[in-house]
Amino acid sequence: MRILVVEDEHRVANYVCRALGEEAFAVDLARDGEQGLELARTYDYDAIVLDLMLPRLDGLSLCRRLRQEGKHTPVLILSARDMIEDRVRGLDAGADDYLVKPFAVEELTARLRALNRRQRTKTPNLVIGDLELDPATRAVRRAERPIPLTQKEYALLEYFMRRPGIVLTRTMIAEHVWDFTFDHSSNVVDVYVKHLRDKIDTPGESSFIRAVRGAGYVFCDPKTAGA
Repeated sequence: MRILVVEDEHRVANYVCRALGEEAFAVDLARDGEQGLELARTYDYDAIVLDLMLPRLDGLSLCRRLRQEGKHTPVLILSARDMIEDRVRGLDAGADDYLVKPFAVEELTARLRALNRRQRTKTPNLVIGDLELDPATRAVRRAERPIPLTQKEYALLEYFMRRPGIVLTRTMIAEHVWDFTFDHSSNVVDVYVKHLRDKIDTPGESSFIRAVRGAGYVFCDPKTAGA
């Protein structure tokens, strides 16, 4: 999961980002509302962790703008405001969940996973050829054979399967599966693509993941790619 954290208090922001990173989330950080709005408009996040009391643009206004613009990214408000009225205003502004500071990081990560599950149950299974990915359960099968994947391998496969036939650059892949502070001189994208090929492809047959020289990778059904 790729998460956007919008938080101006340095101690809280660093704590949240570090804790989510340890749970294998890819995390981007915005330290004011305007920057958070721009990132949320630009990148495809699985969820947003949003403070309310932000400089330049407050959290409620940010959330309302996203909903008015048709962005349905799940939003979890993380705020010290603990009155019932504050929670009601946050949810009415379009937020999906509300967690009060101070908080336990275990609860934060559990809520984010729950938001992600609810979002994905609205999405039908992704099927390309005989490869199937279930977003609700994160199960992957090829010809009914279960394929166990690590968290990063799953995130990479889901990113590919949601964009079949589209050439995805290494930068695009890295920024979604990892984050925008990713070291672009690293070959980790190519390494994970190889790991994924080893698990989902059939030996002796063409791969679902085709390299495009000088560009990146494209995902398609190997049985119809040349048709």
